[in-house]
Amino acid sequence: MTSRHAGSALVMASVLLALACPAAAGDAAAGRRKAMQCQTCHGLDGLSKIPEAPNLAGQPEQYLVKSLNDFRQGVRKNEQMSIVIQALSDADVADLAAFYASIEIAVKPPP
Repeated sequence: MTSRHAGSALVMASVLLALACPAAAGDAAAGRRKAMQCQTCHGLDGLSKIPEAPNLAGQPEQYLVKSLNDFRQGVRKNEQMSIVIQALSDADVADLAAFYASIEIAVKPPP
C-alpha cells in the first residue's frame, strides 16, 4: 500500500470511528420536564395525539437527535416543528431524545 493510500485508509478509519461513537447522552429526567411543550402533538407518553405527528416513544436516541437537528437546520420541514425547534439548545435536543428513547413500548402482534 502506498503512503497516499495508507493515509486515506487512516482518514476513513477515523471518520468511521467518529461516526460509530455515540454523542454524549442527554438527561432523560430533564427531557421529561422539557417534553411538556411537545405533549400536544406527540403526547407526554411519546404516542402521537394527532395523525400528522409521529410516535416518539422508544425511538433510538441518535435517530431522535438527528431528526431534531435536521429540523433545526431546515433539512426537514414542518410548520409547527419549525417554530418550536428554534428555541431548543443542543442540550434540550439531547435531553428530549434521551427521554423519548427511554420510554419502553410493547408491541403485540394480532392473534
